[in-house]
Amino acid sequence: MSNLYRAISADGSAFAAVIDAKDIVSEIERIHKSSAVVTAGLGRLTIAASLMGYMLKGEENSITLRIDADGQTGQLMAVADCYGNVKSCVTNPVVELPLNNQGKLDVSGAIGKNGTLSVVKDLGLREPYVGVIPLVSGEVAEDIASYYAVSEQIPTVCALGVLVDTDLSVKAAGGYLIQLLPFASEKCIDIIEKNIAKMRPVSALLAEGVTPQEIADMLLADLEPNELDTASPEYKCDCSRKRTEEILISIGRNELEEIVAEGKDTEVSCHFCGKKYVFTPEEIARLAKGASEE
Repeated sequence: MSNLYRAISADGSAFAAVIDAKDIVSEIERIHKSSAVVTAGLGRLTIAASLMGYMLKGEENSITLRIDADGQTGQLMAVADCYGNVKSCVTNPVVELPLNNQGKLDVSGAIGKNGTLSVVKDLGLREPYVGVIPLVSGEVAEDIASYYAVSEQIPTVCALGVLVDTDLSVKAAGGYLIQLLPFASEKCIDIIEKNIAKMRPVSALLAEGVTPQEIADMLLADLEPNELDTASPEYKCDCSRKRTEEILISIGRNELEEIVAEGKDTEVSCHFCGKKYVFTPEEIARLAKGASEE
């Protein structure tokens, strides 16, 4: 189970959320059988979604992060609830690229640098909030920080990291968000900038056993940080047979009747968890009766 920790400075002007998400990203690799660079890229987006989802207020609220770019991965998507529980998927889970100039996994090369990051917040209102920005780098963390600066006008620092072993297992994964409130002083900003400058990569810290609380204390050092709360988010898919039936009904009566005419069982696989649901022609015929004509 993952570990999420949040803290705030004594004067309330700076906030930090840190997550050790090794279990979540390990589940991504297990479900999607992703190559190392895709595990790293989708893992980063999923970590960000968990951190951002946990910041939502309502029990039924959710957030969806989606990257559409020109890289080989195709679309990447991560969905989180207000508890930080998250699920994710990618169009092409296996992409093989050489290491980048720093000798690291080439995440931006796999995802692409030309494209968009979409953030959809379902807050239980008539229409969801949608923010779309052009990608800054395709490295994900910089793109998340840019989203907050452009769409929500909140000064934000984001770090995301995934270490993948030679056997494709996840050695460490996690990240953090630091946000400043409008009344943050120049002194506070200066302290945080110095703290961040001294930080080592978050994945390296987690791999060495440094806890999210200790990382938050580093980020808010000299600002007398106080604990806000902790959580244990999971990779959690909420698919079900009933939801799958609703999706089938949505494709329309005519198409369902064409499927019935083929006389074969229909298998529907969940993009997020890989679970398969099988429907007989008789079951599809029953669903067709409740569908509208397209």
